[in-house]
Amino acid sequence: MDTPIQLNAWRRHRKYFLSVFIVGLLCALWAWAAPSGERRLRVQASELSVAQVSQGIFEDVIPLRGQITPLHSIYLDAMEGGRVEKILVEEGASLQQGQAIVEFSNARLQLDSITREAQVSEQINLLQTQELNLARNALDHKRQLNELELRLKNTEQQLTRAQKLLQQQYISVDKVDELRNQYEYLQQSLVLTRESQAADQALQEAQLKQLRDSVESLNRNLAFARNNMESLKVKAPIAGRLTAFDLQLGQSLTMGERFGQIDDPDNFKVMALVDEFYKNRLQLGQAAFYQQGEKNYDLRVKKIYPQVTDGQFRVDLVFASAQPPNISRGQTLQMRLQIGANEPALLVPNNSFYQDTGGHWIFVLDKKRELALRHDIKLGRRNSQHIEVLEGLAQGDTVIVSPYTNYKDIQMLIIR
Repeated sequence: MDTPIQLNAWRRHRKYFLSVFIVGLLCALWAWAAPSGERRLRVQASELSVAQVSQGIFEDVIPLRGQITPLHSIYLDAMEGGRVEKILVEEGASLQQGQAIVEFSNARLQLDSITREAQVSEQINLLQTQELNLARNALDHKRQLNELELRLKNTEQQLTRAQKLLQQQYISVDKVDELRNQYEYLQQSLVLTRESQAADQALQEAQLKQLRDSVESLNRNLAFARNNMESLKVKAPIAGRLTAFDLQLGQSLTMGERFGQIDDPDNFKVMALVDEFYKNRLQLGQAAFYQQGEKNYDLRVKKIYPQVTDGQFRVDLVFASAQPPNISRGQTLQMRLQIGANEPALLVPNNSFYQDTGGHWIFVLDKKRELALRHDIKLGRRNSQHIEVLEGLAQGDTVIVSPYTNYKDIQMLIIR
């Protein structure tokens, strides 16, 4: 007869125990991953770049890549436009001041100049004729005044003699009265004539001044017309090298069209583009340094352009003293721009994490480098190699400096 086998407690309730174990394990995993509300992500250590926060000297400089350009340039424009008749030099030629470059023809300007010159000459002749007539009128007034004074003097003498004869009763009273009336009439006429002559003289002087001013103005207009004709023969305003010059015989240019420039062949400046991050920290006169071989050359910021394009703005720098030998237009220079004092600071490497976080937070590793927690930080100045740490990190902290593209919403990294 078979004997029944007695099952132990484990074998009788193993399904129950397994169920409880699985539920407990799931709860433990949930408690480990979820109660804090933190988002976690497992990453490979090989995907990360880490660095230590260190104490050092922060060099407040930024690298600059600049291009050599002439310090002074004079642009050549077709002041009146026209057709190219003669090309007297080639692009790249070294010019002396006053050297002829190109000659234009402009039929409209030539006809206008001839017409204006004829009109000016006609007006000048007319004004000179009027000036001569005014002078003749002045002489006529003087002649009339002289004749009137002579008649008055003769009448006065006749009246004196008549009064003597009247006393001797040789002539009548009527004759004396007639001479006296004539004398008084001539006196009044002389006064009126002098007043009229003074008024006419003042008017003539004003007219003569106006005529002279008109002649002077017309002469200036004539000189301007002749200068316009001279502008068709373009000459070098300064000594230098002719560049951006590409004209062809017979080519027509509009008024004001640019056809070349003259560059200073001996003095240069450097044009560089700077990240807009530094716009508020740049000032005129700040120093920059360029090294050629074993020699350093000092530069200073001469001009800061306000326009920002594609996140960059332009600055012009000039050499503070001597400029490097054998440099030429278009050459590229690698410089360092000093934008602040070099001071002791807590430093973190300037790496890709900054672009993703804006310098507001960073992942800090624990001592075993198994976990990385997100820390809020405050950063200050930065250069090409380091960023100044103001708050949130301590010397010796190990931080992740590689890109944070996939970690922006993560609070903890589990490193495998």
